[in-house]
Amino acid sequence: MKDMQASLEKLRTDAAEAALVRDLATEPNKKALYTILAEHLSNLADEVEKAIGRQQAQS
Repeated sequence: MKDMQASLEKLRTDAAEAALVRDLATEPNKKALYTILAEHLSNLADEVEKAIGRQQAQS
């Protein structure tokens, strides 16, 4: 469970960093890329969080 929590925290941090790069980007292509990356990482974090919740419910 600790490894899943660590993965969740890393994904949330990476998503925030990608969003920051997106916000600072001046090139439209770079902004679009980091928008997609931030959304993808956030979605992955949401899935890990759901998996943790399911695992806790089964315990």
